[in-house]
Amino acid sequence: MALIDRLRGRAHHAPVYAAQSGAEVDRFAREQEAAKRSAEYQQLKSRIHNRLFDHIDLTRFSKVSETRVAQDIAELTRRILQEEEALLTADERQRVVSEVQHEVFGLGPLEPLLQDPLINDILVNGHAQIYVERSGKLVATEARFRDDLHLMRIIEKILTQVGRRVDESTPMVDARLEDGSRVNVIIPPLALDGPILSIRRFQEDKLSAEALIELRSATPEVIRVLEGAVKGRLNLVISGGTGAGKTTLLNVLSGFVAENERIVTIEDSAELQLQQAHVVRLETRPANVEGRGQVAQRELVINALRMRPERIIVGEVRGTEALDMLQAMNTGHDGSLTTIHANSPRDAIMRIETMVAMSGFGLPLQAVRAQIASAIDVVIQIERLSDGTRCISSVHEVTGAEGDAVMMQAIFTLKRGGVAEDGTVVRRLVPVGVRPHFCQRLTQAGIQLGAELFDPRPSGFDRPWEGAA
Repeated sequence: MALIDRLRGRAHHAPVYAAQSGAEVDRFAREQEAAKRSAEYQQLKSRIHNRLFDHIDLTRFSKVSETRVAQDIAELTRRILQEEEALLTADERQRVVSEVQHEVFGLGPLEPLLQDPLINDILVNGHAQIYVERSGKLVATEARFRDDLHLMRIIEKILTQVGRRVDESTPMVDARLEDGSRVNVIIPPLALDGPILSIRRFQEDKLSAEALIELRSATPEVIRVLEGAVKGRLNLVISGGTGAGKTTLLNVLSGFVAENERIVTIEDSAELQLQQAHVVRLETRPANVEGRGQVAQRELVINALRMRPERIIVGEVRGTEALDMLQAMNTGHDGSLTTIHANSPRDAIMRIETMVAMSGFGLPLQAVRAQIASAIDVVIQIERLSDGTRCISSVHEVTGAEGDAVMMQAIFTLKRGGVAEDGTVVRRLVPVGVRPHFCQRLTQAGIQLGAELFDPRPSGFDRPWEGAA
Protein backbone atom coordinates (compact mmCIF):
# COMPACT_ATOMS: atom_id res chain seq x y z
CA MET A 1 0.00 0.00 0.00
CA ALA A 2 2.91 2.36 0.65
CA LEU A 3 3.88 2.34 -3.02
CA ILE A 4 0.28 2.88 -4.11
CA ASP A 5 -0.13 5.77 -1.66
CA ARG A 6 3.05 7.40 -2.94
CA LEU A 7 1.93 7.04 -6.53
CA ARG A 8 -1.48 8.52 -5.73
CA GLY A 9 0.07 11.35 -3.74
CA ARG A 10 2.40 12.16 -6.62
CA ALA A 11 -0.62 12.28 -8.94
CA HIS A 12 -2.19 15.04 -6.81
CA HIS A 13 0.91 17.21 -7.04
CA ALA A 14 1.64 16.50 -10.69
CA PRO A 15 -1.65 16.26 -12.61
CA VAL A 16 0.20 16.14 -15.93
CA TYR A 17 1.35 12.61 -15.01
CA ALA A 18 -1.88 11.53 -13.33
CA ALA A 19 -2.91 9.19 -16.14
CA GLN A 20 0.53 7.57 -16.21
CA SER A 21 0.58 7.16 -12.41
CA GLY A 22 -2.85 5.58 -12.49
CA ALA A 23 -1.64 3.13 -15.13
CA GLU A 24 1.35 2.29 -12.95
CA VAL A 25 -0.95 1.62 -10.02
CA ASP A 26 -3.17 -0.62 -12.12
CA ARG A 27 -0.19 -2.50 -13.55
CA PHE A 28 1.31 -3.00 -10.10
CA ALA A 29 -2.01 -4.25 -8.75
CA ARG A 30 -2.41 -6.65 -11.67
CA GLU A 31 1.11 -7.99 -11.18
CA GLN A 32 0.49 -8.51 -7.49
CA GLU A 33 -2.78 -10.29 -8.18
CA ALA A 34 -1.18 -12.48 -10.85
CA ALA A 35 1.68 -13.41 -8.54
CA LYS A 36 -0.74 -14.24 -5.74
CA ARG A 37 -2.91 -16.35 -8.04
CA SER A 38 0.15 -18.12 -9.43
CA ALA A 39 1.38 -18.99 -5.94
CA GLU A 40 -2.06 -20.22 -4.92
CA TYR A 41 -2.30 -22.28 -8.11
CA GLN A 42 1.09 -23.86 -7.49
CA GLN A 43 0.12 -24.76 -3.92
CA LEU A 44 -3.21 -26.18 -5.06
CA LYS A 45 -1.57 -28.11 -7.88
CA SER A 46 0.95 -29.56 -5.45
CA ARG A 47 -1.83 -30.74 -3.14
CA ILE A 48 -3.76 -32.21 -6.07
CA HIS A 49 -0.68 -34.02 -7.35
CA ASN A 50 0.06 -35.50 -3.95
CA ARG A 51 -3.52 -36.65 -3.43
CA LEU A 52 -3.75 -38.04 -6.94
CA PHE A 53 -0.66 -40.14 -6.41
CA ASP A 54 -2.15 -41.44 -3.18
CA HIS A 55 -5.12 -42.71 -5.24
CA ILE A 56 -3.32 -43.79 -8.43
CA ASP A 57 -2.10 -47.35 -8.85
CA LEU A 58 0.90 -46.77 -11.12
CA THR A 59 1.32 -50.50 -11.74
CA ARG A 60 -2.19 -50.75 -13.13
CA PHE A 61 -1.86 -47.60 -15.21
CA SER A 62 1.31 -48.90 -16.85
CA LYS A 63 -0.76 -51.67 -18.41
CA VAL A 64 -3.58 -49.59 -19.88
CA SER A 65 -3.83 -46.92 -22.55
CA GLU A 66 -3.11 -43.24 -22.01
CA THR A 67 -6.69 -42.48 -23.00
CA ARG A 68 -7.98 -44.54 -20.08
CA VAL A 69 -5.46 -42.93 -17.75
CA ALA A 70 -6.56 -39.46 -18.85
CA GLN A 71 -10.18 -40.34 -18.12
CA ASP A 72 -9.38 -41.71 -14.66
CA ILE A 73 -7.12 -38.79 -13.79
CA ALA A 74 -9.70 -36.25 -14.98
CA GLU A 75 -12.36 -37.90 -12.80
CA LEU A 76 -10.07 -38.00 -9.77
CA THR A 77 -9.07 -34.38 -10.36
CA ARG A 78 -12.69 -33.21 -10.43
CA ARG A 79 -13.41 -35.09 -7.23
CA ILE A 80 -10.39 -33.66 -5.43
CA LEU A 81 -11.16 -30.14 -6.67
CA GLN A 82 -14.65 -30.42 -5.22
CA GLU A 83 -13.21 -31.55 -1.90
CA GLU A 84 -10.67 -28.71 -1.99
CA GLU A 85 -13.46 -26.24 -2.81
CA ALA A 86 -11.08 -24.64 -5.28
CA LEU A 87 -11.95 -22.86 -8.48
CA LEU A 88 -9.87 -23.51 -11.58
CA THR A 89 -10.51 -22.49 -15.13
CA ALA A 90 -11.01 -25.18 -17.73
CA ASP A 91 -7.49 -24.51 -19.05
CA GLU A 92 -5.97 -24.83 -15.57
CA ARG A 93 -7.88 -28.04 -14.93
CA GLN A 94 -6.66 -29.53 -18.21
CA ARG A 95 -3.14 -28.39 -17.39
CA VAL A 96 -3.24 -30.27 -14.08
CA VAL A 97 -4.49 -33.39 -15.87
CA SER A 98 -1.70 -33.17 -18.47
CA GLU A 99 0.97 -32.66 -15.84
CA VAL A 100 -0.15 -35.71 -13.88
CA GLN A 101 -0.16 -37.76 -17.10
CA HIS A 102 3.41 -36.64 -17.69
CA GLU A 103 4.27 -37.81 -14.17
CA VAL A 104 2.72 -41.23 -14.80
CA PHE A 105 3.95 -41.94 -18.32
CA GLY A 106 6.85 -39.54 -18.76
CA LEU A 107 9.29 -37.36 -16.87
CA GLY A 108 7.01 -34.76 -15.34
CA PRO A 109 7.89 -31.13 -16.18
CA LEU A 110 10.60 -32.35 -18.56
CA GLU A 111 8.17 -34.16 -20.84
CA PRO A 112 7.09 -31.14 -22.96
CA LEU A 113 10.76 -30.19 -23.35
CA LEU A 114 11.69 -33.70 -24.47
CA GLN A 115 8.96 -33.53 -27.10
CA ASP A 116 10.34 -30.29 -28.58
CA PRO A 117 12.53 -31.26 -31.57
CA LEU A 118 14.37 -27.91 -31.49
CA ILE A 119 15.82 -28.53 -28.01
CA ASN A 120 19.29 -30.08 -27.87
CA ASP A 121 20.13 -29.82 -24.16
CA ILE A 122 18.02 -29.72 -21.00
CA LEU A 123 19.82 -28.36 -17.92
CA VAL A 124 18.12 -28.62 -14.53
CA ASN A 125 19.78 -26.57 -11.77
CA GLY A 126 17.78 -27.61 -8.72
CA HIS A 127 14.00 -27.89 -8.71
CA ALA A 128 13.24 -24.26 -9.58
CA GLN A 129 15.51 -23.57 -12.54
CA ILE A 130 15.45 -25.31 -15.92
CA TYR A 131 17.38 -24.09 -18.97
CA VAL A 132 17.35 -25.49 -22.49
CA GLU A 133 19.53 -25.02 -25.52
CA ARG A 134 17.29 -24.16 -28.44
CA SER A 135 18.80 -23.36 -31.83
CA GLY A 136 22.25 -23.05 -30.29
CA LYS A 137 21.34 -20.64 -27.47
CA LEU A 138 20.62 -21.23 -23.79
CA VAL A 139 17.26 -19.91 -22.62
CA ALA A 140 15.41 -20.18 -19.31
CA THR A 141 12.07 -21.99 -19.26
CA GLU A 142 9.01 -21.63 -17.07
CA ALA A 143 9.05 -25.35 -16.25
CA ARG A 144 9.57 -26.15 -12.57
CA PHE A 145 9.64 -29.08 -10.21
CA ARG A 146 7.60 -28.76 -7.03
CA ASP A 147 10.62 -29.35 -4.80
CA ASP A 148 13.89 -31.27 -4.69
CA LEU A 149 12.03 -34.44 -3.70
CA HIS A 150 9.96 -34.20 -6.88
CA LEU A 151 13.13 -33.70 -8.94
CA MET A 152 14.82 -36.68 -7.27
CA ARG A 153 11.81 -38.85 -8.04
CA ILE A 154 12.12 -38.01 -11.75
CA ILE A 155 15.90 -38.57 -11.66
CA GLU A 156 15.38 -42.00 -10.09
CA LYS A 157 12.78 -42.79 -12.73
CA ILE A 158 15.27 -41.91 -15.48
CA LEU A 159 18.09 -43.96 -13.98
CA THR A 160 15.90 -46.96 -13.17
CA GLN A 161 15.18 -47.33 -16.89
CA VAL A 162 18.88 -47.96 -17.54
CA GLY A 163 19.67 -49.95 -14.40
CA ARG A 164 21.56 -47.18 -12.60
CA ARG A 165 21.07 -45.41 -9.31
CA VAL A 166 22.28 -42.31 -7.53
CA ASP A 167 22.65 -41.84 -3.77
CA GLU A 168 25.07 -40.41 -1.23
CA SER A 169 27.53 -43.24 -1.85
CA THR A 170 27.33 -42.68 -5.63
CA PRO A 171 26.45 -38.98 -5.99
CA MET A 172 27.51 -38.70 -9.65
CA VAL A 173 26.11 -40.76 -12.52
CA ASP A 174 26.64 -40.61 -16.27
CA ALA A 175 24.28 -42.75 -18.36
CA ARG A 176 22.74 -43.24 -21.77
CA LEU A 177 18.98 -43.55 -22.19
CA GLU A 178 17.33 -46.06 -24.48
CA ASP A 179 16.82 -43.39 -27.15
CA GLY A 180 20.54 -42.56 -27.11
CA SER A 181 20.29 -39.36 -25.06
CA ARG A 182 23.07 -38.77 -22.54
CA VAL A 183 22.24 -38.04 -18.92
CA ASN A 184 24.46 -36.68 -16.17
CA VAL A 185 23.30 -36.41 -12.56
CA ILE A 186 25.06 -34.94 -9.54
CA ILE A 187 23.34 -34.57 -6.19
CA PRO A 188 24.08 -33.11 -2.74
CA PRO A 189 26.41 -32.94 -0.92
CA LEU A 190 28.49 -32.43 -4.09
CA ALA A 191 25.83 -30.18 -5.65
CA LEU A 192 25.30 -27.40 -3.13
CA ASP A 193 21.98 -26.04 -4.43
CA GLY A 194 20.07 -29.27 -4.96
CA PRO A 195 20.13 -32.08 -7.53
CA ILE A 196 21.58 -31.19 -10.94
CA LEU A 197 20.39 -32.98 -14.07
CA SER A 198 21.84 -32.51 -17.56
CA ILE A 199 20.33 -34.20 -20.62
CA ARG A 200 22.00 -34.13 -24.05
CA ARG A 201 19.30 -35.04 -26.54
CA PHE A 202 19.98 -37.72 -29.12
CA GLN A 203 19.26 -36.39 -32.59
CA GLU A 204 17.61 -39.16 -34.58
CA ASP A 205 17.94 -37.31 -37.88
CA LYS A 206 21.56 -37.58 -38.93
CA LEU A 207 22.82 -34.46 -40.67
CA SER A 208 24.23 -34.84 -44.15
CA ALA A 209 27.21 -33.07 -45.67
CA GLU A 210 24.75 -31.04 -47.75
CA ALA A 211 22.98 -29.95 -44.56
CA LEU A 212 26.27 -28.76 -43.06
CA ILE A 213 26.82 -26.59 -46.13
CA GLU A 214 23.27 -25.26 -45.99
CA LEU A 215 23.68 -24.44 -42.28
CA ARG A 216 26.94 -22.62 -43.09
CA SER A 217 28.86 -25.04 -40.88
CA ALA A 218 31.15 -25.92 -43.80
CA THR A 219 31.79 -25.03 -47.43
CA PRO A 220 31.67 -27.35 -50.45
CA GLU A 221 35.47 -27.08 -50.75
CA VAL A 222 36.06 -28.19 -47.17
CA ILE A 223 33.60 -31.07 -47.48
CA ARG A 224 35.22 -32.18 -50.74
CA VAL A 225 38.68 -32.21 -49.14
CA LEU A 226 37.47 -34.05 -46.02
CA GLU A 227 35.58 -36.56 -48.15
CA GLY A 228 38.79 -37.26 -50.03
CA ALA A 229 40.71 -37.56 -46.76
CA VAL A 230 38.28 -40.16 -45.39
CA LYS A 231 38.10 -42.16 -48.61
CA GLY A 232 41.89 -41.98 -48.90
CA ARG A 233 42.22 -43.47 -45.40
CA LEU A 234 43.89 -40.52 -43.69
CA ASN A 235 43.71 -40.41 -39.89
CA LEU A 236 41.48 -37.54 -38.75
CA VAL A 237 41.02 -35.86 -35.37
CA ILE A 238 38.05 -33.54 -34.79
CA SER A 239 38.79 -30.97 -32.08
CA GLY A 240 36.37 -28.64 -30.32
CA GLY A 241 34.74 -27.56 -27.09
CA THR A 242 31.69 -28.99 -25.36
CA GLY A 243 28.62 -28.79 -27.56
CA ALA A 244 30.58 -27.57 -30.57
CA GLY A 245 29.27 -30.34 -32.82
CA LYS A 246 32.19 -32.79 -32.83
CA THR A 247 30.03 -35.92 -32.84
CA THR A 248 27.75 -34.46 -35.51
CA LEU A 249 30.73 -33.83 -37.78
CA LEU A 250 32.14 -37.28 -37.00
CA ASN A 251 28.81 -38.79 -38.05
CA VAL A 252 28.93 -36.88 -41.33
CA LEU A 253 32.52 -37.86 -42.11
CA SER A 254 31.87 -41.51 -41.25
CA GLY A 255 29.32 -41.51 -44.04
CA PHE A 256 32.19 -41.33 -46.53
CA VAL A 257 33.57 -44.72 -45.42
CA ALA A 258 32.98 -47.44 -48.00
CA GLU A 259 30.00 -49.72 -47.46
CA ASN A 260 32.06 -52.92 -47.49
CA GLU A 261 34.59 -51.93 -44.79
CA ARG A 262 34.54 -53.47 -41.31
CA ILE A 263 34.22 -50.61 -38.83
CA VAL A 264 34.62 -50.90 -35.06
CA THR A 265 33.29 -47.97 -33.02
CA ILE A 266 34.23 -47.35 -29.39
CA GLU A 267 32.29 -44.86 -27.26
CA ASP A 268 31.57 -43.92 -23.67
CA SER A 269 27.94 -43.31 -24.61
CA ALA A 270 26.84 -44.61 -28.00
CA GLU A 271 25.96 -41.63 -30.19
CA LEU A 272 27.34 -42.48 -33.61
CA GLN A 273 24.83 -43.31 -36.33
CA LEU A 274 26.83 -45.17 -38.94
CA GLN A 275 24.76 -46.38 -41.86
CA GLN A 276 27.19 -48.98 -43.19
CA ALA A 277 26.26 -52.66 -42.98
CA HIS A 278 29.44 -53.99 -41.34
CA VAL A 279 29.65 -52.01 -38.09
CA VAL A 280 30.62 -53.39 -34.67
CA ARG A 281 29.63 -51.05 -31.83
CA LEU A 282 31.42 -51.19 -28.47
CA GLU A 283 30.54 -49.16 -25.38
CA THR A 284 32.36 -48.72 -22.08
CA ARG A 285 30.86 -49.95 -18.83
CA PRO A 286 31.07 -48.11 -15.50
CA ALA A 287 31.84 -49.87 -12.24
CA ASN A 288 28.92 -51.33 -10.29
CA VAL A 289 27.94 -50.21 -6.79
CA GLU A 290 30.70 -52.42 -5.35
CA GLY A 291 33.25 -50.67 -7.56
CA ARG A 292 33.83 -53.68 -9.82
CA GLY A 293 33.15 -54.53 -13.44
CA GLN A 294 34.39 -51.34 -15.09
CA VAL A 295 35.50 -51.63 -18.72
CA ALA A 296 37.37 -48.53 -19.91
CA GLN A 297 37.93 -47.25 -23.43
CA ARG A 298 41.55 -48.36 -23.39
CA GLU A 299 40.52 -51.99 -22.91
CA LEU A 300 38.04 -51.71 -25.77
CA VAL A 301 40.63 -50.15 -28.09
CA ILE A 302 43.07 -52.97 -27.33
CA ASN A 303 40.34 -55.55 -27.88
CA ALA A 304 39.21 -53.88 -31.11
CA LEU A 305 42.67 -54.46 -32.59
CA ARG A 306 42.01 -58.20 -32.28
CA MET A 307 38.73 -57.98 -34.19
CA ARG A 308 40.21 -57.44 -37.65
CA PRO A 309 38.96 -53.87 -38.01
CA GLU A 310 39.50 -51.97 -41.24
CA ARG A 311 38.59 -48.73 -39.48
CA ILE A 312 38.53 -47.82 -35.81
CA ILE A 313 36.36 -44.88 -34.78
CA VAL A 314 36.68 -43.68 -31.18
CA GLY A 315 33.84 -41.36 -30.21
CA GLU A 316 36.12 -39.26 -28.01
CA VAL A 317 39.67 -39.87 -26.89
CA ARG A 318 40.06 -38.59 -23.34
CA GLY A 319 42.57 -40.74 -21.44
CA THR A 320 45.22 -43.41 -21.61
CA GLU A 321 43.61 -45.00 -24.67
CA ALA A 322 45.30 -42.21 -26.68
CA LEU A 323 48.53 -44.24 -26.80
CA ASP A 324 46.77 -47.35 -28.09
CA MET A 325 44.89 -45.24 -30.62
CA LEU A 326 48.16 -43.79 -31.94
CA GLN A 327 49.72 -47.23 -32.13
CA ALA A 328 46.70 -48.51 -34.06
CA MET A 329 47.01 -45.62 -36.53
CA ASN A 330 50.70 -46.39 -36.93
CA THR A 331 50.32 -50.14 -37.42
CA GLY A 332 48.12 -50.53 -40.45
CA HIS A 333 44.77 -49.23 -39.21
CA ASP A 334 44.69 -46.19 -41.47
CA GLY A 335 41.51 -44.20 -41.84
CA SER A 336 40.80 -43.98 -38.12
CA LEU A 337 38.68 -41.12 -36.80
CA THR A 338 38.19 -39.65 -33.35
CA THR A 339 37.27 -36.46 -31.50
CA ILE A 340 38.94 -34.59 -28.65
CA HIS A 341 38.05 -31.70 -26.35
CA ALA A 342 40.42 -28.86 -27.23
CA ASN A 343 40.24 -25.18 -28.15
CA SER A 344 42.64 -25.28 -31.09
CA PRO A 345 44.55 -27.79 -33.23
CA ARG A 346 47.72 -27.04 -31.26
CA ASP A 347 45.86 -27.63 -27.99
CA ALA A 348 44.54 -30.92 -29.40
CA ILE A 349 48.10 -32.14 -30.04
CA MET A 350 49.19 -31.04 -26.56
CA ARG A 351 46.26 -32.85 -24.96
CA ILE A 352 47.13 -36.05 -26.79
CA GLU A 353 50.71 -35.69 -25.53
CA THR A 354 49.39 -35.37 -21.98
CA MET A 355 47.11 -38.39 -22.35
CA VAL A 356 49.97 -40.54 -23.64
CA ALA A 357 52.08 -39.43 -20.67
CA MET A 358 49.23 -40.58 -18.38
CA SER A 359 49.54 -44.12 -19.75
CA GLY A 360 52.51 -44.71 -17.46
CA PHE A 361 54.96 -46.09 -20.01
CA GLY A 362 57.42 -43.26 -19.47
CA LEU A 363 58.00 -42.60 -23.16
CA PRO A 364 60.31 -39.67 -23.95
CA LEU A 365 58.40 -36.60 -25.09
CA GLN A 366 60.29 -36.53 -28.38
CA ALA A 367 59.22 -40.12 -29.10
CA VAL A 368 55.60 -39.28 -28.25
CA ARG A 369 55.59 -36.30 -30.60
CA ALA A 370 57.19 -38.34 -33.36
CA GLN A 371 54.46 -40.95 -32.98
CA ILE A 372 51.73 -38.28 -33.04
CA ALA A 373 53.22 -36.71 -36.18
CA SER A 374 53.38 -40.11 -37.85
CA ALA A 375 49.86 -41.18 -36.85
CA ILE A 376 47.65 -38.10 -37.29
CA ASP A 377 47.19 -36.56 -40.72
CA VAL A 378 44.48 -33.92 -40.28
CA VAL A 379 43.07 -31.93 -37.33
CA ILE A 380 39.67 -30.30 -37.89
CA GLN A 381 38.67 -27.56 -35.46
CA ILE A 382 34.97 -26.93 -34.90
CA GLU A 383 33.40 -24.38 -32.60
CA ARG A 384 30.15 -22.85 -31.45
CA LEU A 385 30.07 -19.14 -32.20
CA SER A 386 28.53 -16.39 -30.08
CA ASP A 387 25.32 -16.44 -32.15
CA GLY A 388 24.79 -20.12 -31.31
CA THR A 389 25.78 -21.47 -34.72
CA ARG A 390 28.36 -24.23 -35.08
CA CYS A 391 30.93 -24.30 -37.83
CA ILE A 392 34.32 -25.62 -38.86
CA SER A 393 36.83 -22.92 -37.95
CA SER A 394 39.99 -24.48 -39.37
CA VAL A 395 41.49 -27.52 -41.05
CA HIS A 396 45.16 -28.23 -40.35
CA GLU A 397 47.51 -30.81 -41.83
CA VAL A 398 50.09 -32.45 -39.58
CA THR A 399 53.25 -32.31 -41.65
CA GLY A 400 55.72 -34.09 -39.36
CA ALA A 401 57.99 -33.49 -36.39
CA GLU A 402 60.97 -31.17 -36.21
CA GLY A 403 63.09 -31.50 -33.12
CA ASP A 404 60.67 -31.53 -30.19
CA ALA A 405 57.73 -29.99 -32.06
CA VAL A 406 54.83 -31.42 -34.05
CA MET A 407 54.57 -29.32 -37.21
CA MET A 408 51.22 -28.30 -38.71
CA GLN A 409 50.04 -26.05 -41.50
CA ALA A 410 46.62 -24.49 -42.01
CA ILE A 411 44.65 -25.49 -45.10
CA PHE A 412 41.37 -23.68 -44.35
CA THR A 413 40.73 -20.98 -41.78
CA LEU A 414 37.74 -18.94 -40.63
CA LYS A 415 37.85 -15.21 -41.35
CA ARG A 416 35.60 -13.19 -39.07
CA GLY A 417 34.00 -9.86 -39.84
CA GLY A 418 32.29 -8.87 -36.61
CA VAL A 419 28.62 -9.23 -35.72
CA ALA A 420 25.72 -8.23 -37.97
CA GLU A 421 22.71 -6.22 -36.79
CA ASP A 422 20.68 -9.39 -36.30
CA GLY A 423 23.36 -10.82 -33.99
CA THR A 424 24.80 -13.34 -36.43
CA VAL A 425 28.57 -13.67 -36.69
CA VAL A 426 29.83 -12.52 -40.08
CA ARG A 427 32.33 -15.12 -41.24
CA ARG A 428 33.90 -16.81 -44.22
CA LEU A 429 35.70 -20.17 -44.24
CA VAL A 430 38.46 -19.78 -46.82
CA PRO A 431 41.47 -21.73 -48.10
CA VAL A 432 44.79 -20.15 -47.20
CA GLY A 433 46.42 -21.03 -50.52
CA VAL A 434 48.46 -24.04 -49.39
CA ARG A 435 48.20 -27.34 -51.21
CA PRO A 436 48.52 -30.04 -48.52
CA HIS A 437 51.19 -32.71 -48.68
CA PHE A 438 48.60 -35.46 -48.32
CA CYS A 439 47.28 -34.72 -51.82
CA GLN A 440 50.08 -36.90 -53.17
CA ARG A 441 48.90 -39.83 -51.02
CA LEU A 442 45.33 -39.31 -52.17
CA THR A 443 46.43 -39.21 -55.81
CA GLN A 444 48.15 -42.56 -55.35
CA ALA A 445 44.84 -43.87 -53.98
CA GLY A 446 43.02 -42.63 -57.08
CA ILE A 447 41.49 -39.55 -55.42
CA GLN A 448 42.02 -36.24 -57.19
CA LEU A 449 41.68 -32.93 -55.36
CA GLY A 450 41.88 -30.06 -57.82
CA ALA A 451 44.15 -27.11 -57.15
CA GLU A 452 41.11 -24.79 -57.28
CA LEU A 453 39.96 -26.19 -53.92
CA PHE A 454 42.97 -24.58 -52.24
CA ASP A 455 43.21 -21.29 -54.15
CA PRO A 456 43.24 -18.29 -51.77
CA ARG A 457 40.26 -15.97 -51.91
CA PRO A 458 39.54 -12.45 -50.68
CA SER A 459 38.55 -12.26 -47.04
CA GLY A 460 36.24 -9.28 -47.55
CA PHE A 461 32.75 -9.35 -46.13
CA ASP A 462 30.99 -7.07 -48.57
CA ARG A 463 28.72 -9.79 -49.96
CA PRO A 464 26.51 -12.48 -48.44
CA TRP A 465 27.85 -15.86 -47.44
CA GLU A 466 28.35 -18.17 -50.37
CA GLY A 467 29.43 -21.74 -49.92
CA ALA A 468 32.02 -21.41 -52.67
CA ALA A 469 33.33 -18.06 -51.46
